[in-house]
Amino acid sequence: MKRKIFLVLFIIVLLFSIWEIFKNYRNKLLSVSDHLDEISGVEYDKTGNLWAINDGGNSPEIHQIDSLGNIHRSIRITNAKNTDWEDLTQDDFGHFFIGDFGNNLNIRSDLTIYKIENPIDIKGDSTKAEIIRFKFNDQEIDDKKESKKNFDLEAFVYYKRHLYLFTKNRNKPFDGYTNLYKMGDFASNQNAKMIDRFKTCTSDKYRCWVTSAALSPNKEKLALLGSDKMWIFSNWTGDDFFSGDVEEIDLGMVTQKEAVTFYNDSTIVLADEKFKGIGGNLYTLKIN
Repeated sequence: MKRKIFLVLFIIVLLFSIWEIFKNYRNKLLSVSDHLDEISGVEYDKTGNLWAINDGGNSPEIHQIDSLGNIHRSIRITNAKNTDWEDLTQDDFGHFFIGDFGNNLNIRSDLTIYKIENPIDIKGDSTKAEIIRFKFNDQEIDDKKESKKNFDLEAFVYYKRHLYLFTKNRNKPFDGYTNLYKMGDFASNQNAKMIDRFKTCTSDKYRCWVTSAALSPNKEKLALLGSDKMWIFSNWTGDDFFSGDVEEIDLGMVTQKEAVTFYNDSTIVLADEKFKGIGGNLYTLKIN
């Protein structure tokens, strides 16, 4: 009897796992080049070309991806260093912002955002960036304070001439909050000021922390990405994205999802890093 029960449970778990994998891959758009196996940010330029960046330790370049997932063109940022590049966003004129602000140990004091011209206006294979340096106005640089490790950063967006940052929570114990910070979009030394926070979930930090963010072209929806979830915000007041409505979307199986952008107001494109042969893909997601 116990053997039969075990067999039934095993089959149920197996079918559930297959379903989760199917949910994740049924919306697969394409696999990206192996040169982008640590993809950490994606963004469409004003003519519909898709650009991507790699995570920390890679070259300080942005890469244009063609319809087959290959790198069509690369642009090197000559005065930049890829310490820990984590996300891409752009302003109303198409200038790109590159977030070099990954802060796993919560001790970095050189958090940086590089601002470059619209990629479609860059004629050669290199360009120079404006540099925005910043720190959190409430951060204490102390790697031993386990309960104050909510200053890692992998997500930001541009909105109404400001940049908005969403933290990746590493607190112990994990409390599920992503903090929202605001700062200017211009080259200077700045303090990012916290304006609100949102609790994603507390079941597992690897499934509940925020790894990328994107605004819809009409600026009416904000997407925050997690490893197997996405949160869509709308109807907010002013610039407090967490003051309106929120919908949680189950993305299926857990992969190292690190990048999200909007193709149009109802279609989201997201990407995961390649890890042990899994991932390294772009996926599409339709939202209402």
